[in-house]
Amino acid sequence: MKRIVGLILLALLLLIIMAGGLWWYSFKGQELPPVFSSLFLEGQAAEDQDWIVGDFSLDWDSDRKQLTVTPVTRQGQIIFATPADRGFLAGGVGELQSEEQRGYFFMEEERQIIYDQQTISQIDKEDNQLQLAGTLSCSEGNEVDYSFILEAVSPGRLRYQVQWEDEDINRTYLSWSLEEDEHIFGLGTQYSYFDLRGQRVPILVQEQGIGRGAQPLTFLAEITNRAGGSPFHTYAPVPHFISSELRSLFSINKEYQVFHFTENKAAQLELFSGKAEGYIYAGESPAALVEEHTGVVGRMEPLPSWTQEGLILGVQGGTDEVRRKIEIMKGSGVPLAGLWIQDWVGQRRTSFGYQLWWNWERDQDHYNDWDNFREELNEDGIQLLGYVNPFVVSVEDKDNVRRDLYREAREKGFVLQDEAGEPLEFLLTDFTGNLLDLTIEEAREWIKEVITAEMIQEGFSGWMADFGEALPLDAVMASGDKGIYYHNRYPEEWARINREALQEAGLEGEGLFFVRAGFSDSPGQASAFWLGDQNVTWDAHDGIKTAVTGLLSSGLSGFSLNHSDIGGYTSITDLFLNYVRSEELLLRWIELNAFTSLFRSHEGNRPDENLQVYSNDRIVNHVQKFASIFRDLAPYRQKLMLEAEEKGAPLVRPLFFHYPHDPQTYDLTYQQFMLGPDLIVAPVLDADQEEVEVYLPRGTWQHHWSSDLYQVQEEGQVVSVPAPLGQPGVFYSPGSIPAELLGD
Repeated sequence: MKRIVGLILLALLLLIIMAGGLWWYSFKGQELPPVFSSLFLEGQAAEDQDWIVGDFSLDWDSDRKQLTVTPVTRQGQIIFATPADRGFLAGGVGELQSEEQRGYFFMEEERQIIYDQQTISQIDKEDNQLQLAGTLSCSEGNEVDYSFILEAVSPGRLRYQVQWEDEDINRTYLSWSLEEDEHIFGLGTQYSYFDLRGQRVPILVQEQGIGRGAQPLTFLAEITNRAGGSPFHTYAPVPHFISSELRSLFSINKEYQVFHFTENKAAQLELFSGKAEGYIYAGESPAALVEEHTGVVGRMEPLPSWTQEGLILGVQGGTDEVRRKIEIMKGSGVPLAGLWIQDWVGQRRTSFGYQLWWNWERDQDHYNDWDNFREELNEDGIQLLGYVNPFVVSVEDKDNVRRDLYREAREKGFVLQDEAGEPLEFLLTDFTGNLLDLTIEEAREWIKEVITAEMIQEGFSGWMADFGEALPLDAVMASGDKGIYYHNRYPEEWARINREALQEAGLEGEGLFFVRAGFSDSPGQASAFWLGDQNVTWDAHDGIKTAVTGLLSSGLSGFSLNHSDIGGYTSITDLFLNYVRSEELLLRWIELNAFTSLFRSHEGNRPDENLQVYSNDRIVNHVQKFASIFRDLAPYRQKLMLEAEEKGAPLVRPLFFHYPHDPQTYDLTYQQFMLGPDLIVAPVLDADQEEVEVYLPRGTWQHHWSSDLYQVQEEGQVVSVPAPLGQPGVFYSPGSIPAELLGD
């Protein structure tokens, strides 16, 4: 009887938690709406006009109160239009209160003055530039002068600028027209939604969250550590999108900003700055738009050839334990490209699981017999990788410290300071640390010296360059830059420093570092990306499905070379929760990652409680099979990486990248993707699933496992194929490079 009562009480508790979680999640998502303005015309703005500005036609319709922009060579393609019969610009004065905790940000905006009555009184065209000018007024009767400038800078690029005469204006609201059925994609690494239509999307680098809406995990993470997150928490947002109407806009600003796609006929960029500038791109295809964008922010270079030769094995535990795990993999013929030992600095146990001592030197007790260990790896052709981040922490409780980097950085004044001029303390998990101030040139040189001396000269060919999300928005850097400007820039600069360390050591093109945090210019700095800390679950909020969504969305903003942790990262075993890897999930994640840019495993935050790639013969054999497939596809990926370097094209692509005129391709999310133009992959992303439905666009496609051919007409075709373990949905074009590499 007591057992039954206990079970009933537990069930009631679960219902309460889930209901509370849904309430919390709904409440947490309430944000301020967009600010649309009314529009009035004076003088020459009351007349129809049209202009040729560079390679663009600009047409002003005074009856509709609308400006439209089309390429001269494609008059039917509207790449930008202001909303009809309403204003396209508003301004304001606001005050943002923000709080940082463990890389999460909690913000409250007070809109103090809103200028939402727009008047256009003057339109001037000069050379390759058009300027619309006038005033904006608020309900109190105050007015500010503005100008909106469009300048043609290339055949595929139109630069916009918003300028205010009043320096007190610190909010800008720019609006444009949308078709009712228009789909929106991109905005950097987005995990929960691929199509962002109907969403309010903040652009702020921060931790992605634990749960992100999956209950009861999200609710419990919120009430314990405020760490549940939302669908739009992301390590690497980018203020750039592509639409199904082949429209694309990029905001150059680094400040916090929000995209509103919540209205039926208009979108808005809400920018927390009084200066606004960016680009409107023109292109005949999504590929052309990505090429234009990456021409501005930079493109990724091909990865070192050794990274493509098999598994980068992520293991921990010290020299002897790592040797044991390597032998397991070698004994089953698993092709090993690299060995990633993130715990080279030593391990510490925290409430979150196993974490590292963030003192960037080798723990000589944990990893002893170092010279022999390195020689063994060299003989087997296995590259060595480590871990570093931009924090320093106290090591007073750690034995065998040779170099106290925490003390060094603080004494030299290289860490971020608080208002009193003292080192600013960051709460991490169970410990605190200091963040390097990357505006100090000597601090940048210092951490590069640490990376060179403690990693490169110790035999590391690469590393994970972690973190970069935690800079408070109200911080003031040593340079005088405010946090609200430098926050999103910080991960760009962290990547730049790691890149310079490789360059200065003569390892450019041979070494590798991979980052999770990023912003607009990161593709021009990082050698690779990874998606961060997914849960070890099947769900679309924070599990394996978000890995696919993240790959697809980030690739459209220039993150061409991206991948996820095989098996996911975050496990939770507190209270009555038991989020650990199932064998099936691990096997399916192995299959998924064989068709991305890097094939790298991770033991996760709780290694002892999770299945690993070396845990049993069945898993090891699965790894061997798909690491071999990954290796076999290396020539194809090399071709794709050269395309990424030349044109910015991602390796993992949505189908509409190659079939933009097929409306059905815009409805696909995590269900399937393309690796280059010739390979369609439909991974199995649900438990107990042994069949997949695959949408095949026009053309001829061959099912890899059965060799069945499908002749698909213009309207496309949905096919169902068996997908038992070891056989995810894989199709290629007959006669293509993948067909040659994977064929019998």
